[in-house]
Amino acid sequence: MSHGLFMVLALATTPQGAVAEIEHEMTVPEAVFEHITDARDIEFQIPLVAKKISFTTPEWKVSLGGHELDLSITKHVAWLFVAVLLLALSLWSATRKRPADLVAAGVTPNMAEALTLYIHDEIAVKNIGEHDADRYTPYLATAFFFILFCALLGMVPWASTVTGNLSVTATLAGMTFLVTQAAGMRSQGFVGYWLHLVPAGVPWWLYPIMIPVELMGLFAKPFALCVRLFANMIAGHIVIFFLLGLIFLLGSIWVAPVSVAFAFAIYLLEIFVALIQAYIFTMLSAVFIGMAAHPH
Repeated sequence: MSHGLFMVLALATTPQGAVAEIEHEMTVPEAVFEHITDARDIEFQIPLVAKKISFTTPEWKVSLGGHELDLSITKHVAWLFVAVLLLALSLWSATRKRPADLVAAGVTPNMAEALTLYIHDEIAVKNIGEHDADRYTPYLATAFFFILFCALLGMVPWASTVTGNLSVTATLAGMTFLVTQAAGMRSQGFVGYWLHLVPAGVPWWLYPIMIPVELMGLFAKPFALCVRLFANMIAGHIVIFFLLGLIFLLGSIWVAPVSVAFAFAIYLLEIFVALIQAYIFTMLSAVFIGMAAHPH
């Protein structure tokens, strides 16, 4: 093993389906960013040996209006489907009850009920209002559980953090943006809601400056949601991999105990961060919805 390099011996599936061995060198940064970036190759590292099994997903492109749209299933999309499936099964298990039971019993139902009630009572009611809390709690709870499952799934070996993909966090932020605008127009009316872009008490000659600023403020909120979730989810994985990469960068086995200990500590912290980031996204979404529905 050369200084600062990984010697990787991979099992790669060729387009014809044959299995071939490929040997190549990979630097520590390359190994880190290969893990966090999206790709059509889904890889599974074999423990204790320098081998990995790689599957390349089929290419699927659609022509739309003279433009080619790539709809191929990538690594993050595949794990997105897994997260949705696990979430659906978990919530189905939480709501399922035996005929003799008045309510569902067990750890999963009680935990799901406690979290849902917390989202309703402590997030929706306090930020949107008791009158509209029931209306927006389903969206807030869906966003919370989806982000939580995606983040926790990313901590499993071989899996990927779906919320570490900017497209996913942008879609989640976009959904909050749409719900926020719908809440504002429902509460104030279509015309009344958009008139808030014209600031009250400001001289008319400032309108060319203030109206674009108010309009930019509409998009600044979802942009902050998108970047905040993306950056926090991806940062922990980068730190963990670089801590482990110090063993190869420094080329000394004596670094291993310290690197592994610190990486394990960050790993445990990441489990807590997954819950915190799901909470922050849900809380900020409720705040934005409440601000639009109740501008006073």
